[in-house]
Amino acid sequence: MPAHNDPFDYDPFTGRRIIRCFAYARMSEDREGAGLGCERQLEDIAELAIALSNRDVEYRIVRTFQDNDLSAYTGKPRPDYLDMLTALRNGQGDCVLAWHTDRLHRSPAELEEYIDVCEPRRVDTRTVKAGHLDLTTATGRMIARQLGVQARYEVERMVERQKRARVQKVGRGEYCGGPRPYGWESDGVTPVPEEVAALRYATEAFLAGASLRSIAADMNLRGLTTSTGGQWDGERLARVLKRPRNAGLAVHQGKEVGKAVWEPAIDEATWRSMAAILNDPTRTNANSTARKHLGSGLYLCGLCGATMKSGTKGKAQALAPIYKCREKPHVNRNLEALDDWVQLAILKRLAREDAADLLQSREPAADVAGAQRDMQAARATLDELAAALGAGEMDMREWRTASVAAKARLSAAEAILNSAVSVNPLVGLVGADDVEAAWKGLDLSRQRAVLDYLMTVTVLPARRGRIPGGGYWDPEAVRIDWK
Repeated sequence: MPAHNDPFDYDPFTGRRIIRCFAYARMSEDREGAGLGCERQLEDIAELAIALSNRDVEYRIVRTFQDNDLSAYTGKPRPDYLDMLTALRNGQGDCVLAWHTDRLHRSPAELEEYIDVCEPRRVDTRTVKAGHLDLTTATGRMIARQLGVQARYEVERMVERQKRARVQKVGRGEYCGGPRPYGWESDGVTPVPEEVAALRYATEAFLAGASLRSIAADMNLRGLTTSTGGQWDGERLARVLKRPRNAGLAVHQGKEVGKAVWEPAIDEATWRSMAAILNDPTRTNANSTARKHLGSGLYLCGLCGATMKSGTKGKAQALAPIYKCREKPHVNRNLEALDDWVQLAILKRLAREDAADLLQSREPAADVAGAQRDMQAARATLDELAAALGAGEMDMREWRTASVAAKARLSAAEAILNSAVSVNPLVGLVGADDVEAAWKGLDLSRQRAVLDYLMTVTVLPARRGRIPGGGYWDPEAVRIDWK
């Protein structure tokens, strides 16, 4: 037996030379879960190692690397692949076994890095399907590069076919796959009644003035989870509510392309009105700016007209919460007493016999059906113009001129639908068996919406000292103007 310095080169029992092999497997999309695709590759690789071994040489798998559900084409980092390159650089392996060369790399840049690692270290590469790649020779490297180019070509063709198929499906309003959308089964078409009801509830509550955070908290309390079984929060709820699919609209590359085949969870006008608010760049959801008191930013100073904000008054050991003018220190009022006074006024108004009149809309009804017809007609015109441009029947300048009117008509119709629907914040209060209990059951954001809808509260300077009757509360220093 030849002498060797490295005791791991030869098996002391069989005398066979040991080729230290790295087994590498990758699945670009694990549709079955549990990494079954990688397991099948590794089984074939183990059989390859046995087939390569003979009486003099043993191909022994000393380490296994696998990246499951990670594509070599996208360029995203593959942790195990990178670990394998590091191990090869450190001289820990003599051969790489893979199912096919396209499992190792489909990017020319990745292939060149792999060659740079393997060539100087004389690392062999053997595959189940593509055979032997000898990267120590010019011919072997040429073959590897040709295989890489072929793999890249096949992937790009596959991507093009998938894109064309997706465009055709979207054009027909069909579902194109992906994670299960909240409100529908995994086929994207069959509704989940409980989730559809939750979408409608959240939409109506938001349009009635409730905050996304409070709606999300309520959904969590009711045991409603996201499509992945997670908890709701304001940001996640906003993303779901803004989806055009909720209104039965198909989307391609972020743009609406028409009606979808599935039934909408929310009518289009309602959805557009809500989405317009959620997409308003001036709107903020930061927790630090969330209102913590009923009248903050709503009550008005009776001297300068500025809004009131919350604060404190008194010594450190006896601080009392107050409302004070946002601009000048000339008007302040006990916070709890003022809120109680305003809430009492609201409850009295809701208890009157004519309370139902408060549910009547204050704005003229929008022509929703007309706006939807305008949108359909404008989109049809734009589609016809796009077809004419594509067929060479008009040039880009003619298309731009001809499309101006259709785009203007589309924008006008969208503007109407964006503000067509608003939910009266008094819904659920007017006609309630116990108005006070219903009021207390509302979250603060909804209570503030009710206050803002019903009245304007102006706070005037109070009289000093005790008020006739023995208390310090001055009701004449609060003016309520009903809207």
